[in-house]
Amino acid sequence: MKLTAFSTFWFWLALFLAGFLGVCITDSFVGSQKNHTLIFTKESNIRNCSCLADIRDCDYSLANLLCNCRTVLPSTMEKTDYSSDLTIWFTDTSVLEMLLNFTMVWDLKLSFCGTTPLPTEYLTIWGLRKLRVKNKVKGQFPEQSVTIYSSSKSENEDLLTVRNKDRQMLVYISFLDTSLFNGYSLLKSYSVENVSSITEHFHNLLYSSVFSTSDNKSYVVTFIY
Repeated sequence: MKLTAFSTFWFWLALFLAGFLGVCITDSFVGSQKNHTLIFTKESNIRNCSCLADIRDCDYSLANLLCNCRTVLPSTMEKTDYSSDLTIWFTDTSVLEMLLNFTMVWDLKLSFCGTTPLPTEYLTIWGLRKLRVKNKVKGQFPEQSVTIYSSSKSENEDLLTVRNKDRQMLVYISFLDTSLFNGYSLLKSYSVENVSSITEHFHNLLYSSVFSTSDNKSYVVTFIY
């Protein structure tokens, strides 16, 4: 059967529209995928990965296969703010201290991939909203989570995790006890609001001397243990 010029036109138009819609759907699907940052240590190296999906905890081979990973030397690590999800696999607290101490992280998942129980040490994290912890140690609570606060503002407004309230800068800061990864007790947290000076209110805290006193800052201090 011969195609007329009119039929040929509609044939090519339908083919073009089908291809265009296919590209739009694909772009929309890819654009809706949210990258997750995964950081883990392996053989004294740090691997920094961008993943489109959650990877099974402590499965290093799967992470290298499915994520876009690059090796970072510990000596070249710089402090980075994380406004998207961050997952860290670790075997000792020294890695956490290097990656997290005085770092801004909104949503954090920490997976303990070691087998030796951890000592009590403290990490200081800015702006933490939600924390998930998982461990391989044979404790009673292998996986737990806690929400410190939920933001109703847009991400652009919350980028610095500082909000205006009665002309004051509202700053969120969390102190995390690393022994919680042993899984022997329920994950707990409590917050103290309207703290004008961390040094005066919590003078026994480690690093308390590094916090400046300011008339226009109000701290919300959360202890996670």
